[in-house]
Amino acid sequence: MKYSTAEKSFSRKILRLMAILISLAIFLGIGGIIYYHQSIGPVNVQNGELVVIEIPKGASTLKIASILRENHLIKNDLSFRILSKLSKAEGKMQAGRYQMSTSMNAREIIDNLIKGSIFKDAAKFTIPEGFELKQIVDRLESLGLIDREKFMELVNNGDFQYEFLKEIPKGENRLEGFLFPDTYEIAKGATEEEILTKMLDRFDEIFTDDYYHRTKKLNMTIQEVVTLASIIEREAQLEKERPIISGIFHNRLNKGMLLQSCATVQYVLGERKANLSLKDIDIDSPYNTYKNIGLPPAPIASPGKASLEAALYPSETDYYYFVVKSDGEHSFSKTYEEHLRAKNGN
Repeated sequence: MKYSTAEKSFSRKILRLMAILISLAIFLGIGGIIYYHQSIGPVNVQNGELVVIEIPKGASTLKIASILRENHLIKNDLSFRILSKLSKAEGKMQAGRYQMSTSMNAREIIDNLIKGSIFKDAAKFTIPEGFELKQIVDRLESLGLIDREKFMELVNNGDFQYEFLKEIPKGENRLEGFLFPDTYEIAKGATEEEILTKMLDRFDEIFTDDYYHRTKKLNMTIQEVVTLASIIEREAQLEKERPIISGIFHNRLNKGMLLQSCATVQYVLGERKANLSLKDIDIDSPYNTYKNIGLPPAPIASPGKASLEAALYPSETDYYYFVVKSDGEHSFSKTYEEHLRAKNGN
């Protein structure tokens, strides 16, 4: 059978198109294979961070992949699921608590989950709201979790890449206020840097984008917000009073008045005296808000979430004074005369 010139030309075009499609398929296939192998590699091969995860009972491969990705242990959910299927690991990965490293690849993670290498050697510690840096260090040292000198060197001069620390220069007690108060679980033998990172990660989690936007709206810096929150934390005993006390401090700051916070003086003294003397409130320090207008230069303790929110979202109030009553609540006043009567119990 003879073909016309037009038919031959069409056949050649079809062959060329098929060749292009085959080449493209091969190229995409190779690219897909390369991507797949990259995506099951370690998240951070150079500087692995220890992470503790909990795999719940009955968790599907989809759920396990989601937990691993959320904890930055794998790069891609789908690639992990494909590897699990190819490795015949589906249904074999066990529930429990695990210690993983971001330097592990997906195959190693699957092996651990199949073996059931449940993480048992954990250490727990709790940092209460309102703890000062020195109290945090004392507690961690007493639990045998840190070397005090190494820890403080990192506190003062460690390279921590967080948005909230960008404007805070390295120096003495740099992380005061930013080690978030909470209960933590760490691997026994965790380094000082890993402990600090865990606490700073928690602050980073709590201090949301909304908080950053609100900080700018208040025309404050993050350090100023945390400093105010730390004072609120130390002054307020009842959660319902935090926004009111914050409103009072905001009012005084806006008026250029002294904050006159006993908590800031207690920070300077290094002890939490129930009653301050005239000599105490006359102490020469930038942290003494009885002598210096405005906020102190840095936080005086670690504030919890409620105090951070109070600092950012104060109650709108006409109050300028408060004094604690015998039951732990505060009496709030609009004028100094009212305040004096409240102090005298009238």
